Amino acid sequence: MTDPHYVDDPSPGSGARTPARAWLPTDAPSSDLSGEWLFRWHPSLSKAPDHEEWPDDEGEWDRLPVPSHWVLAGGGRYGRPIYTTRRFPIPVTGRVPRDDNPTGDHRRFVDLDESWAAHERVLLRFDGVESRYRVWLNGAEIGIGAGSRLVQEFDVTSAVRPGRNVLDVRVHQWSSSTWVEAQDQWWLPGIFREVTLLARPAGALDDVWLDAGFDHQAGAGTITPWLTAPAAAYPVRLRVEALGLDVCWEQPEDVAPIAAGQVKPWTAETPVLYEATVASAGETVRVRLGFRTVRIRGDRFEVNGRPIAFRGVNRHEIHRDRGRVFDVEDARRDLVRMKRHNINAIRTSHYPPHPRLLDLADELGFWVIDECDLESQGFEDVGWADNPSDDPAWSAAYLDRIRRTVERDKNHPSVVMWSLGNESYTGRNLAANAAWVRGRDPGRPVHYEGDLLGEYTDVHSRMYATPDELRRLGEDDAISHDLPPGAQARVRSMPVILCEYAHAMGNGPGALHVYEELFDRYPRLHGGFVWEWRDHALTATADDGTTFLAYGGDFGERVTDGVFVIDGLLGADEVPSPGLAEFARVIQPVRARLGEDGLVVENRQDFADLSAFTLRWRLERDGELWKDGLLEVRAAARSAARVPWPVDPPAADGAEWWLTVTAQLAAPAPWAPAGHEVARSQVPVRPRGPERAPVASAQVTRATPSRDRDVVRVGTAQLDARTGRLLRIGGFEMLDGPALELYRAPTDNDRGSSVVDYLLSGAAEPRQPAPTPSAAQRWRKAGLTRLAPDVLAVDVGADAVEVHTRVGVIGAAHHVDIRFRWWAEGDEVVLRTSVEPSLGWTGTSWPRIGLRLTLPDDVRTAEWFGLGPGETYPDSREAATVGKWRSDVDGLATPYLIPQENGHRSELRWLELARADGRVLRVETRAMADGTLPGFALQRWTPAELEAAAHRHELPPSDRTHLHVDAYHHGLGSRSCIVDVLPEHQLLPRSASWQLRLSIR
Repeated sequence: MTDPHYVDDPSPGSGARTPARAWLPTDAPSSDLSGEWLFRWHPSLSKAPDHEEWPDDEGEWDRLPVPSHWVLAGGGRYGRPIYTTRRFPIPVTGRVPRDDNPTGDHRRFVDLDESWAAHERVLLRFDGVESRYRVWLNGAEIGIGAGSRLVQEFDVTSAVRPGRNVLDVRVHQWSSSTWVEAQDQWWLPGIFREVTLLARPAGALDDVWLDAGFDHQAGAGTITPWLTAPAAAYPVRLRVEALGLDVCWEQPEDVAPIAAGQVKPWTAETPVLYEATVASAGETVRVRLGFRTVRIRGDRFEVNGRPIAFRGVNRHEIHRDRGRVFDVEDARRDLVRMKRHNINAIRTSHYPPHPRLLDLADELGFWVIDECDLESQGFEDVGWADNPSDDPAWSAAYLDRIRRTVERDKNHPSVVMWSLGNESYTGRNLAANAAWVRGRDPGRPVHYEGDLLGEYTDVHSRMYATPDELRRLGEDDAISHDLPPGAQARVRSMPVILCEYAHAMGNGPGALHVYEELFDRYPRLHGGFVWEWRDHALTATADDGTTFLAYGGDFGERVTDGVFVIDGLLGADEVPSPGLAEFARVIQPVRARLGEDGLVVENRQDFADLSAFTLRWRLERDGELWKDGLLEVRAAARSAARVPWPVDPPAADGAEWWLTVTAQLAAPAPWAPAGHEVARSQVPVRPRGPERAPVASAQVTRATPSRDRDVVRVGTAQLDARTGRLLRIGGFEMLDGPALELYRAPTDNDRGSSVVDYLLSGAAEPRQPAPTPSAAQRWRKAGLTRLAPDVLAVDVGADAVEVHTRVGVIGAAHHVDIRFRWWAEGDEVVLRTSVEPSLGWTGTSWPRIGLRLTLPDDVRTAEWFGLGPGETYPDSREAATVGKWRSDVDGLATPYLIPQENGHRSELRWLELARADGRVLRVETRAMADGTLPGFALQRWTPAELEAAAHRHELPPSDRTHLHVDAYHHGLGSRSCIVDVLPEHQLLPRSASWQLRLSIR
């Protein structure tokens, strides 16, 4: 048996490994080895046969596509995926398991013609293998590779031959790489990126780096070439046809910087690329040049002499069916969708992406933080004991990982920062990596959030800072870490970014606009990256054959972090969450607001003026178009222009008037057609206020209620005389209600326990020494899931009916008194609801204060006047505008993968629900005493049914429709990852009174 201890080796690999270099298109011959490979799976490394014992009979092998992950391709025969956010899925003993270490043997036959014998060298490139792997070619051992998401090339010249070649690769699921690859993702073993055989002709180029700088004052570019090539490669010729450059270097000593003359700079807004070729005696490579210069000046992060704002997302590589297997067209669609939602930056969490992704980022325009393949956060659970970041035995592996990150991606203008990795604490190996990066590429800053003392990085990076902490950072008032004086000074001199903020898990995140306002206000704050772009759900099949999207625990993992992998702005089913629309509106490049004598239009771009956009205005009266037209605006980057009103506001007529300004692409872009809307702002002309609410005329006489046995009649409404339940209105049957609703199906953020807790400590210092109970836990403790109504009285008066109900908590004394007061005015029935809590509701928020009406399931459509078209909550409503909207019932729900509260629309003026028989229930609201308008949601399921289901397909069949009309609602926040709902968006127990007007037509 071959000694298996090499899986414990912390070295970066061994054997015929070759130096890291750029990944570039070349005309040198190559052979893509993607396709069907022979495969054998062993549940145990200790029982896997030696290479000499691998069977020659192909019938003893299975077939497996490469690239792939064997846990996704085998239907369970080869193990299952495992999800953890940071915890190691193996014991933290310092020894990699032998018995419990699934191992996959791969074999590929490679047929080569005689031309391959003429090449000076032949390399075998692996773009991504999880985790450690061993390579043989034609029986000769080639070497051992490590670094799952890093390119590794082996020199196989001595082993390769014309004709048939046998390539064998053994891959171990667990290895020393596991200790530094706990990266908040699925553990998915296998050869998941391409394997390529590369011919290296005599006189080929070993490496090429064209560093394209830009002088923003002169408008000129400079190309600084770095070539690694033997003497036989010369002369080497550089051509940039668009710039008229044709330079020949006869020998290595001739290579020198080149003045490129006047060039158009590369930015994320204007991603201008110049095609260059570098030709040697043996090959020609292509490089796309983007002229730009990155510099930190004081506490400003600048590109081409201007400060920039990162309006970004963290991006993992994941697909519901393929895992991390890359598809360039899927990636293009992803990045196009980002551009269409105004996202301008990507952090490649937590490893270098497939190299083609950076080609797309160069082409479409993104600022990229390129992150090293490194995270050791699992050691946090053992107090960071034996953490590799400070262990000299790991220094070579750490340096190899950052070197292969930088060398592969150095030609990409989109990459503006190198990140040393993620959540690996701190230590000498990280500091050494930073020093190496500065020596190799001084033109890009170094990022690492874990360097809290600012000892070896160039930006102060934070995760999940509260708005108050961010404000203090912006004001340079204090740093929210307990730092020694020297570190305080260093950190205060740095630009600040949030490498992670606003956890996009389920319904949320909330308060995006609060963060963006702070980024805008303080120049030192350079924006941040929402966690994260896409859900990581994987396709699975239930016992009954139902296909569904699975998360941690759905594959029987012994250790898992469950739903924490479902935290993206984009669903695994490609459906954008409402959070993505919210983020797009918050970070939009153009914004209109009300000024003293007209409109103010802000250009929030860092480089471009507004010439790429057509600005349109639209004036609406009660949601109906009145007039529209074009808006002529000139504004340079990061400036604002005052614009006269495009039309005189109409005389006061009792209606609501809103002006909407949109910015659309004036011409097609690579990521969207002409006319694509990039921004929308709504300005109140004469908005609705409390005095604008529909109020009954003083001349209208209220109808006298009557009682007939078990039924009370109030105009067209019929109530149950004992319970006060609404039975029907104008022939429109009601199944239940109105009932007090204080609960909501907890969102993922509601379920989050956090060290930030405003209920305990208020807004000033919300951080606690340990995680505090989640909102959902508090709601359950307060009894919101065990409410019991008791009808105290149904009083039939001369002009109204009043139903008084006390809603108590089973096993507790605190309660809520609710009074429904009904009266009729002509064909309309008016319902005034008053809620009064008792004492004893301390220490908790309320999810909502509202009422629920249950209708038959034949409600087909809803039309409303209010905020829309998407869902809105107190801290997530920037994407909505006031208008008239229409939807079917299912379209009003957001199908979150994990069922939870969804679908609320705020600021309702009126709502019309149409049944299959054509009858329409109309609900009109009036503003409450504080000027707030109620909101509504229309659901197929109750909060209890939503909460009980762990997946969408587990929701029960529905035979009814639930209409919620809420006076107030609790915010969303990001408490699933630290940041609580802000105090101004919390709903504390309180009294409330609101009024509805019901009619049938």
